[in-house]
Amino acid sequence: MAISISVVLLLSVLAVIFLRNGGLKVSHALVCLLLGFYLAGTNIAPTINSGLTATADIVGSLRP
Repeated sequence: MAISISVVLLLSVLAVIFLRNGGLKVSHALVCLLLGFYLAGTNIAPTINSGLTATADIVGSLRP
């Protein structure tokens, strides 16, 4: 749960930065948002979730 909140927060911050700098238009952001909602309702959602969790675990175990 904490990983998904962190990912959502990070992606939200990046979207705001891109919107302010003009690199991301509002229409593009809406398309990405809708894509996320549609992906969450498909059969691939658990696969995406487990892939993100595995990636977060690998990154979290790395020591600089």
